[in-house]
Amino acid sequence: MHWINTLKDEIRDIKSDTKELKQFGFVIGGIIFAVGIFLLYKEKPSYPVLLSLGFLIIVLGLALPKILLPFQKLWMVLAVVLGFVMTRVILSILFYFVITPIGFLAKIFSKRFLDLEFRDSKQSYWNIREKKEYKKIDTERQF
Repeated sequence: MHWINTLKDEIRDIKSDTKELKQFGFVIGGIIFAVGIFLLYKEKPSYPVLLSLGFLIIVLGLALPKILLPFQKLWMVLAVVLGFVMTRVILSILFYFVITPIGFLAKIFSKRFLDLEFRDSKQSYWNIREKKEYKKIDTERQF
């Protein structure tokens, strides 16, 4: 259950000082306020609620940031857990739908990406590079 301890450590390390709370209030309030402006532009009836809520969160973040502490903690815990889960989901999808098919295709077509065989007949495993004339452009574009 190492992953539980990892999550606990990340949650414990969440910063909640005054600067972070002000930033949280400004960002979250600003996003809610921006959504309210968008709804006002689209003439939706729910825009006053979002405009008021966004403005309230911005003002609280600037004037009384400690009031936002429980909301910030909850939001950041949700973000840590969501990030933990989504990282594993994305990496699993990448592995099973990209890396594994490449491996299967390499097996089917007998493609070897690395030469890992030891041969007694070889004196050296050094890959000899063909000699070519040096040009100044070779040092500028090495790839």
